[in-house]
Amino acid sequence: MTEANQDRIEKIVDLAAPVARVWQALTDYKEFGRWFRVRLDGPFEVGAISTGRITHRGHEHMKWESLTEQIVHERLFAFSWPPSTIDPETEYDAGAKILVEFRLQPTVKGTRLTITESGFLQFPDAKRREVLRSNKQGWDTQANNVAAHVAGS
Repeated sequence: MTEANQDRIEKIVDLAAPVARVWQALTDYKEFGRWFRVRLDGPFEVGAISTGRITHRGHEHMKWESLTEQIVHERLFAFSWPPSTIDPETEYDAGAKILVEFRLQPTVKGTRLTITESGFLQFPDAKRREVLRSNKQGWDTQANNVAAHVAGS
C-alpha cells in the first residue's frame, strides 16, 4: 500500500511489563502525560473530550484535544482527534476524526501493545503523505517512550 491510499498506521511493541502496569500507563491521564509528553487537564472518560497542551520540545505550541471513544479494562483504550488539529487550513466534515487504538495482549514476557491510528484518507492527498510520515515517526518515539516508562517503574 502506498502512502497515497494508506488509511492507517499500525505499531506493535512488546513490553517487559504486565498488562496491568501498561494499562495504568495508558489510561491514567497524568501517567499518560509523562510518557506521551502532554499536559492533560483531566482524566479520560468515555464520551468526554480531553484537552491539554503538548509538552514535547518544539511542539509546545500545539493544543491537545481528543475524544475518549472506548475503554475496555486492560484490553482496549481508544480516543480520536480532529484532523483540523494539525491541518487547520482544510475544512473537514463535523464528524471527521482520526482514531487511535491501544490494544493489549498478555505475553509470556509481559504485554504486546498494538497501536493503530486510522482515518488518514480524510486528509487531502498532499497533506496525507506529510501527516503519515510525521505520525509514523511519532509512534516510533511514543512506543519507545512507553516501553521506557513501564520498564522504569
